[in-house]
Amino acid sequence: MTAVNPRHPLSVTALEHHLHSLRTHPLGLHVALWVADRAGEVLGVASAMQFGGMFHPDRYHAEVGVHPGHRRQGVGAALAGTLSAHLEARGAREVLAGAYEDDPRSLHFLETRGFTEVMRFFDNVLDMADFDADAWAARAPAPAGVRIVSYADLSAELGEDAARDAYYRGYLAARADVPRAAPATPVSPEDFRQRLASPRFLPRGTLLAVTPGGAVAALSELEQEDDQPGRLNTGLTGTHRDWRRRGLALALKVAALRVARDLGAREVWTGNATTNRPMLLLNERLGFRPRVAWVEMKRGGLTE
Repeated sequence: MTAVNPRHPLSVTALEHHLHSLRTHPLGLHVALWVADRAGEVLGVASAMQFGGMFHPDRYHAEVGVHPGHRRQGVGAALAGTLSAHLEARGAREVLAGAYEDDPRSLHFLETRGFTEVMRFFDNVLDMADFDADAWAARAPAPAGVRIVSYADLSAELGEDAARDAYYRGYLAARADVPRAAPATPVSPEDFRQRLASPRFLPRGTLLAVTPGGAVAALSELEQEDDQPGRLNTGLTGTHRDWRRRGLALALKVAALRVARDLGAREVWTGNATTNRPMLLLNERLGFRPRVAWVEMKRGGLTE
């Protein structure tokens, strides 16, 4: 999987955690995986999964990936045939898949199988050598009365349970308007605990804007990248609707980037939908630069 998508490498530990969180999810999510192998060598992989954050019993997320050294040998077609038969047997009504815009062969592969584009996402990357964290901190203060603290510090202050509950409520509010290819579905407390158990979760790099009343009004998450100590990824950056347009997102991003600097990160990556103009402009202002876009595609559709 890492060879297929080296932009986002995957460790065994992270994959195991991801699959465990899906298979133990209270919604009973479907997970199916296949490999094409020859004499013990994996040539390609395929998967059909359901995700709790965008769940419908008839919606699936599909992937087919062929190792670069074994393409144009029919491996992808064979995996796609197995995957399509599986989805048809399950009565799938909507299937989401995708490819990078600089990979026309993969985009054509999906188009010939009935997929059409629904939206695009950029990887935006900041070279930390070009970022003056201290200068930005002076230009991006939090609003009066709001303090920015890490999840690690909030846990030490309030206790693990109280800090997690405050973070959870803030997370639910912040994710409400995140652009996505299908409507968001609720994240349960159990599902949220799985996020915090991920090997990528970074308590010190999870920055929370806490109001005088103790609520989390906004957040910005840094995540560890598998086996790449010089790189950090951004998870969710978002603000409660009642607290928008007060500079919280900028203040949190700057605070998170100061943590990234202190942790020795050389690069910070973040993903943004091309329709999310406010966040794209904010990241551009901070020095993030877009990479090749991921093209999200869909076959079929759901009306309810």
